[in-house]
Amino acid sequence: MTLTVSHLTFAYPKAPPVLEDVSFTVPAGDFLSVLGANGAGKSTLFRCLLGGLEGYSGAISLDGRDVRTLSRREMAARLAYIPQIHRPTFGYSVLDTALMGLTRHLSPFQSPSKALEQQALTALEQLGVAHLAQRNFAALSGGEQQLVLIARALCQQSEVLIMDEPTASLDYGNQLRVLEQVRSLSERGYTVLLSTHDPQHALRFSRRVLALQGGRVAAEGDTRSVLTPDLIRQLYGVESVLLDTPDGAALLPVRGGDRHV
Repeated sequence: MTLTVSHLTFAYPKAPPVLEDVSFTVPAGDFLSVLGANGAGKSTLFRCLLGGLEGYSGAISLDGRDVRTLSRREMAARLAYIPQIHRPTFGYSVLDTALMGLTRHLSPFQSPSKALEQQALTALEQLGVAHLAQRNFAALSGGEQQLVLIARALCQQSEVLIMDEPTASLDYGNQLRVLEQVRSLSERGYTVLLSTHDPQHALRFSRRVLALQGGRVAAEGDTRSVLTPDLIRQLYGVESVLLDTPDGAALLPVRGGDRHV
């Protein structure tokens, strides 16, 4: 499913625009990383995409259909959101947490069928965490929890996955494991938009980059072409070098190269 954003502009009441004339397209099966410093507009962009902010100008469309014409149920059938962190109020099992992604398939007070339970188990299997199905979600490691939340999103059977800094609270190993799984999902045809504060994650895992600065598009395109030391300096005020390694390109900050904190 192709996501298209055309001339998107949004401002909170009595405030200057947070997003201004933002346009980009994410083709079906693409993996787009959204970069930018704090306050660049990343989270506001995602809230607009998910229908949480409606007072914008411009257009957001899925396969050519304006999302403002879609009902909440129709939106859930097309877009799934994976949050940065999730702290359950109750001690749900991993399987129950994944089953929450099937809510749109159930009427109120209806229990999931065996077929839906199998669908949830299949999603957990895709992410390599089916063996945790009966464990308490709250007792899992951060990386395991994040994989379960992605499985929950897959249960929605949505083709577009929107992830707002999904690895921000994870240790280094879990960051890489989660992002490997996300890249695998895009290779299987899911359209992925992922915001991150780590340019190296974008360079290593995503096909394309959208860089925001002051609510505007600073750069957009193929990751290796767009993600340069010049762009890092522009976005973050940090000097860096781009190195070729046997495992791909690597961006390294230069010691003493920070222009501001």
